[in-house]
Amino acid sequence: MTNPVTFTRALADPTRWRIVRLVMDDALCVCELADILGMPQSSVSSHVQVIRKAGLLDSEKCEKWTYFRITRQHLPLVRTIAKHFAGDGLHPEDRANAAKRLSKRENSCCPGPKQLATRRKAKATS
Repeated sequence: MTNPVTFTRALADPTRWRIVRLVMDDALCVCELADILGMPQSSVSSHVQVIRKAGLLDSEKCEKWTYFRITRQHLPLVRTIAKHFAGDGLHPEDRANAAKRLSKRENSCCPGPKQLATRRKAKATS
């Protein structure tokens, strides 16, 4: 793990937190994240790089796309933070936008990941 300042800085921005929440369970590429968040790909890519440099992301390159998902090592901590501060911590529109975007993955420009393809089951919040 990187130092605590780098780690917390990666989570300290509302957009980065939304990205972290989106890639907890599903591996997503920057163009998918941009569609879900309604932001330019360049902005999303900058945020992803901050999260990646903090050591929070696994990545998989497929053709010209790179898919990102929270590392298994950091998943319990991120889930605990999400549960503690905001229920499941997912932005209200993000869940619906993600489901809609992922349902189109097969016919989109993004081929989808192979190694990170397995969807993690979100733990129920109590």
